Amino acid sequence: MRRSRRFIWVALLSMLLVGLVSWLEAQPFGNESVAATKFDFGLIGDLPYNPEQEGKFQNLIQDMNKTRLAFIVHDGDFKSGSTLCTDETFYQRYNLFNTFVHPFIFVPGDNEWTDCHRANNGGYDPLERLAKLREIFFRGDQSQGKRTIALTRQSNDPQYSKFRENVRWISNNIVFVGLNIPGSNNNFGRTPEADAEYQERNAANLAWLREGFAIAQRNGSKGIMLVIQANPGFELAPTDPNRTGYNDFLATLEAETVAFKKPVVLVHGDSHYFRIDKPLVGSRSQSRIENFTRVETFGSPDVHWLRASVDFKDPNLFSFQQEIVEQNLVAH
Repeated sequence: MRRSRRFIWVALLSMLLVGLVSWLEAQPFGNESVAATKFDFGLIGDLPYNPEQEGKFQNLIQDMNKTRLAFIVHDGDFKSGSTLCTDETFYQRYNLFNTFVHPFIFVPGDNEWTDCHRANNGGYDPLERLAKLREIFFRGDQSQGKRTIALTRQSNDPQYSKFRENVRWISNNIVFVGLNIPGSNNNFGRTPEADAEYQERNAANLAWLREGFAIAQRNGSKGIMLVIQANPGFELAPTDPNRTGYNDFLATLEAETVAFKKPVVLVHGDSHYFRIDKPLVGSRSQSRIENFTRVETFGSPDVHWLRASVDFKDPNLFSFQQEIVEQNLVAH
């Protein structure tokens, strides 16, 4: 009889433990309703570009899905710059991103719209392709992924109703801001129509950037992370035709970073060169701004990812670890 009771108690305890583990795994880690002193999230971009990388991307998805992450951010370019900008590709990538188990936030790049006018991209109207991206990827106020988080979209403001791709979310009081600032000089300097589009979007981006910093200041946030696709050309002269479309953004970024005084991270892709550095130089001091860090994600042909960590006990707040997907290693 005692053995029977002991068996029953052991079985009940096992069921409780299994239930507790399942409950913990189902919690929305990274959501602003969950208090934590440390959390991790994933950063990817410029992937996948071709059928070979689509296979490797499945390995990346499996690797990230088995990792405990609050969310994942893709900083743009889900196709190469020399492939067709078809609806079929857009929907294929949308469905692909929803196979991630973690909340998934996508920030658009130039290969998805700015460069779609190229003949080898199908000769599309870039503005029409941007509208299609907004229709497919930025509907609703939830992230992609099997588990989702709520996003605040700039389009909630009637003044900027078309800019659904500009997003913000808060995780454990850290502010994250995504902006539509793509490569190819931010769609500036090619045609009068493109310049008009740039002017309107640039004004929206600057307003969204300032609002993100204002919210971080008001909330007493310990830091802020910004995500764009373009490499904005920190090292280029302001008159360089590859930099002119980013001058306003960089000037505003400098002013807001200096005023904020706490850690600021800019994540981008575009040039496919993994790096972590401090390229922002004060226009008056001509010295590096210490509280600013630039992170460029892995990109084609490297199908790997970055683990980003926030640790409130770390004076730098943000840290980054390379996550090399073993199955995607190249034979040298």
